[in-house]
Amino acid sequence: MNTRPKLAGFLSHPPKYMISLMFGLLALASLWLGNAYAATLEPEVSNGVAGALSYLAQNPFAYLFLTLAIGYPLGRITVGGICLGATAGTLVTGILIALASSAIYGITYDIPGLVEDIFLMLFMYALGMRVGPQFFSGLARGGFDFVMIGLIVVFSNFLIVFFGVKVLDLGPGYAAGIISGSYTVTAVMGVAQSAVSTGAFQLPEGVTADMVGANMAAGYAISYVLSSIFIILLVKYLPRMFGKDAVAEAIKAEQEFSGGEDGGALPGTAGTSLLGFTDKQIRSYVVEHEELVGLSVSQLFKKNPHAAILKVVRGDEVIDAQADPKLQMGDVVGVMGEYNLLLSGSDKVGNEVAEPRARMVDIEVADVHVGKSSFAGKTLTELGQELGFGVHLKSLFRAGVAIPHLPKTVVEKGDVLRLAGPAWCVEQAAKALKAKPIVESTYTEVSFMSLALFVGFVIGHASVEISGIPFALGTSAGCMLMGIFVSWLRTRNPDFGGPMSEGARSFLNDIGLSLFVAVLAAGVGPKIMSSFQGTVVIWIAVLGLLGALVPPFLAWLYGYYIRKMNPVVLAGACAGGRNSTPALNGIQDISKSGIAAVAYPVPYALTSAVVLILGYIAMVFS
Repeated sequence: MNTRPKLAGFLSHPPKYMISLMFGLLALASLWLGNAYAATLEPEVSNGVAGALSYLAQNPFAYLFLTLAIGYPLGRITVGGICLGATAGTLVTGILIALASSAIYGITYDIPGLVEDIFLMLFMYALGMRVGPQFFSGLARGGFDFVMIGLIVVFSNFLIVFFGVKVLDLGPGYAAGIISGSYTVTAVMGVAQSAVSTGAFQLPEGVTADMVGANMAAGYAISYVLSSIFIILLVKYLPRMFGKDAVAEAIKAEQEFSGGEDGGALPGTAGTSLLGFTDKQIRSYVVEHEELVGLSVSQLFKKNPHAAILKVVRGDEVIDAQADPKLQMGDVVGVMGEYNLLLSGSDKVGNEVAEPRARMVDIEVADVHVGKSSFAGKTLTELGQELGFGVHLKSLFRAGVAIPHLPKTVVEKGDVLRLAGPAWCVEQAAKALKAKPIVESTYTEVSFMSLALFVGFVIGHASVEISGIPFALGTSAGCMLMGIFVSWLRTRNPDFGGPMSEGARSFLNDIGLSLFVAVLAAGVGPKIMSSFQGTVVIWIAVLGLLGALVPPFLAWLYGYYIRKMNPVVLAGACAGGRNSTPALNGIQDISKSGIAAVAYPVPYALTSAVVLILGYIAMVFS
């Protein structure tokens, strides 16, 4: 077999991940250039790999972006139909770099926790912005199921780990550490430590608080790393394991939670300004009927509101309809209307001609909010006759849900009309409605986002202490809920910011999560080696994986077989119940949709509080 053509094709059009991997390796090679710089700071580690790793440790910026440069393409490599994904690839890469640095050369990475917090909050806000329009309908549809899934996950995790530690006769502290790691909730460690320091847990004879803390740290480090990686793979491939196409199921869920296909993209979301398919056309005719001569464009529209003259070509002159010109014999007019109505244009106007100047009209799509206007209460037919010149209604939204826009549909205050037509026609209609047309723009809303993040952080940070156990929503959940709230407001009234650029939101989403994971890997990596002591590490790994993977799988069985939930939405609920944002990102990647996040916040917020209680109990009764 001649493989040269295939090889030539591969070399001329290599996969994107190969290009990225090549750049990552090139970046790794460039670290050797840092040796000279490292030598000026620490001569004893200025040779070879040690010098390169020392350079990374002294320059966290280089470490973070090298981790992303290698982790992203690594996560896209598929083996046996399975790939890690960008998030897990970045996590693995970061851990390997940090682990090798610590184990071989004693080099550690000290990255301020503020960096981790900033990028996590940005990610959660961007995630909330994506799913906000569907969140409240999702809560109304599956609130009970989301709560049940969270409870199944958190209590089964506790039972597996707590009684597993008892059966294996592991020392005090391991249960709380493994629960904390397998659930990837570091706060459990803090609650368990408080049980030791306050005396709620009575230290056995010969056991010190430091020994308990060491056991806790060992259980946490090993189970955290393993569960962080494998929960992504589990949640990501759960639909496929049960014979479901994640992309197709996501499309079904989006239609269900957004009210169907009737309206297209919801107001305030990406895609609102896309023209899409329309049965409206612009055709050109010569004015040959005497009764049209002397009539203005607006007068003709009142006689025939289903068609509007947008351009008048008179010799070398092209007159825009905004000037409301009067027609003359021999003018060529560009008329916009439905195809079946324009077919009879030659009978009403004159012969159709090929005059591109009469048909060259720029069309834009805008959302217009019906506020305090006398037009509220009228039918769409009445509305169209009064202010529909040059525009047609693509969609009608009420309370963030697309509703059928039929001729007799009554417009209510607060509705959002999606109009398409020439910019000046859309502007004219919006002005009559006492509103302004909202279109996509390159305007950056940093101040709006910053205020939302501030409020979300404060709300999430506030805590209530009950019996010594702090209860809080969590800053990341607070920021996500603010993103949901902001995007929800926009679906009701696009004046609250209009559509957010999906490119900008997607970048914020990806860079936020990836850098958060990279910082996390830098801190966790070195702790792994210190936890490897005899067979204990094996049991920690086993219990950590069982505690991380079995509970969401049980929740999946409940949702899939008993409640018949949509597989992609169900996977999002399982990710929320397991408090795993990277797992949520995994199912979003493979489903090519953000709909899974509709089910994420409720079980996430619930289990964030319950797991603290169970971690405290696990420590007290160790």
